[in-house]
Amino acid sequence: MVIPLMMEPATEESLQQWNPEVDARLRMQTEPGKPVLPQELIAKMERNMGYRFVGPSKHSAVKVCTWTKNSLCGEGACYKQQFYGIESHRCMEMTPSVPFCTESCQFCWRLRELSAPKWFGAVDPPDIIIEECIKARRQLLQGFAGNPDVERGKIHQSERPTQVAISLDGEPMLYPRINELVEEVLSRKMTAFLVTNGTLPDKVKNLNPEPTNLYITLAGPDKEIFVKTVKPLMKNTWELLMQSLAEIKHKSCATVIRLTLVKGLNMVNPEEYAEIIDRTESKFVELKSFMSVGAARERLPYNTMPLHEELRAFAEEVERKSSYHISDENSRSRVVLMTR
Repeated sequence: MVIPLMMEPATEESLQQWNPEVDARLRMQTEPGKPVLPQELIAKMERNMGYRFVGPSKHSAVKVCTWTKNSLCGEGACYKQQFYGIESHRCMEMTPSVPFCTESCQFCWRLRELSAPKWFGAVDPPDIIIEECIKARRQLLQGFAGNPDVERGKIHQSERPTQVAISLDGEPMLYPRINELVEEVLSRKMTAFLVTNGTLPDKVKNLNPEPTNLYITLAGPDKEIFVKTVKPLMKNTWELLMQSLAEIKHKSCATVIRLTLVKGLNMVNPEEYAEIIDRTESKFVELKSFMSVGAARERLPYNTMPLHEELRAFAEEVERKSSYHISDENSRSRVVLMTR
């Protein structure tokens, strides 16, 4: 049974109350050595979404990304390989915080059957999470060894990831040991791309060490549209996001603002996006079409997914109103990159 976390459409003035039944179910899962999520939900996510849960408390998971599979089979690579030079077949997508997020974004493809805006239960150590993610991913890749379209050298390389995308599900910044997790990744000579919704500015400010790339999602040009798009599970999310964006100029790592755009929802007012991103001085800005996959198909009609031509036109409007210019694009992924 799906248990909604919130009881009515979210507004900043009148946020929904946290469903006590959800609270009780999560608290039941906080016993030492017991998975944070109910076993039936873990099984469903592993079966339907290709996740493999790791760690004693099972709040972390890894998945073999579609672009990793495509790269192994010679069918193209992720746009991040084109933009930032990572190797798609050696990129490990994972998260330390599957059941924890501060937003319930309409464009999110993940399941949101049981999600909390604050941490409950045990906290698995970063070294165990990363080590078990690598092992689980290696097991998930075994089937490719018998595929004649896969280069032998590539499959062996893919078993030894050189890049970790901390982004699979939930809000990674809610993981209490996020700094140690980033440090664990970097200590293994892997690059770390950390993706956050920006609702935890103190965590953004105090990142140490910094990841290789820090992504912050900007899901609306103003407060009203933002709240309608992300359906926040906590108060003052817009103000908190603005605080996180203000921290970007103080970072030495590569910083990326990502606009995940939905036609008829938040793909409006390019001049307001331009004003915000100009203030941040971010090194990169990505304009990305939401993708009609997974659970997002239940929330948004297919025709709200922007075509690449529409996305490019919107980026050109942002370009005209900001100090950023279009520097690259990938039509297959429906994404445009902007730099200063």
